[in-house]
Amino acid sequence: MIAPAPAIPTGAQLMRHLVESAGAAREPAADMADLAEMIRTLIAVEAQRDTRVRLGGNLFDVVITSSGIQARSAIALMDEVQGGCGPVIEDPESGWFYWLVPPGSSSRWAPHTHAVCLGAPHTITLPSLNRSVPPGPYWFRPSASDRLVPTGPLREALAQLRPEPTPHAALAARLEIPT
Repeated sequence: MIAPAPAIPTGAQLMRHLVESAGAAREPAADMADLAEMIRTLIAVEAQRDTRVRLGGNLFDVVITSSGIQARSAIALMDEVQGGCGPVIEDPESGWFYWLVPPGSSSRWAPHTHAVCLGAPHTITLPSLNRSVPPGPYWFRPSASDRLVPTGPLREALAQLRPEPTPHAALAARLEIPT
């Protein structure tokens, strides 16, 4: 016995299904919120304003270390490894460096005695692209569209140079993580 072929929905049935599955008329689609956030970020960058962005996704994660002499030596080492270190932000108030590393690095980052790697759902405020000196956070190594800091060589440099003080306790307190 041959089963009848499934009925092909009419155009009207397809439209009704799409309308019903779209949700409330004033409720934006989830992917549109992401797009709107990305557009706001691009406008802020173009206007040379500090810009808050989510870590992870398609952009980057961040490795946090002290910004002391050992960390500065790690930047010099990364300059050699990369032919110019990838983007690093210094926050003189906290005494930290924020190394911008490839997205997804936080999920692969094993605990490190001198650094912490964060990704989603955390955020970071990027200084305007023209800020290269204090006060406030600034680009110690400017952001270039063609590179991030590779985690393997960075991890080795930090293990070798051991920047102090470590950010773990201060970061846990800032993020309100029980220790």
